[in-house]
Amino acid sequence: MANREALRELQTRLATRLQAARTEGVSVAWLAVRARGQNYLFPLVQSGEIFALSQLQTVPYVLPWFRGVLNIRGGLYGVVDLAAFVTGETLAPTEAGVGEASVVTLNAALEVNCALQVDSLLGLRAAEAFASSSAPAPGAPAYFGIRFVDAAGDGWQEINLRTLAQDPNFLNIRA
Repeated sequence: MANREALRELQTRLATRLQAARTEGVSVAWLAVRARGQNYLFPLVQSGEIFALSQLQTVPYVLPWFRGVLNIRGGLYGVVDLAAFVTGETLAPTEAGVGEASVVTLNAALEVNCALQVDSLLGLRAAEAFASSSAPAPGAPAYFGIRFVDAAGDGWQEINLRTLAQDPNFLNIRA
């Protein structure tokens, strides 16, 4: 119950900050998340809503990174462990911190009922929050966008959710 209240509070704060940024003309571009120690940025225009990961129903005969399905507002959403998909490494559900995890749905305009499991939500980020940027490394997945580094030296990988949603490997969950 406390997790749901904390998530609602975070959602309210993020919505308030986003609305303030729009009215003040500040350019907020990304939702910042962490998954298994890696920092990721989701473009706001491609991101949907944030929910607590609860009542996940597992699905047999799927790849390990496909965690199961979740009922969100009466619709079924496939839940993908973002870090496991990106790295190819999987952890047992208890190791992945399911009790504290959140899911971020993809924007409805992408026409994919999918939610990405992340360990923590880190707020909103604008381009001004980063000290430098670079193109994705050669051989990086097509859905990797710009790589940023903030003033503290932490790396941030942008994930193009539109490209991710069209990736054949992402769409093929069958084991």
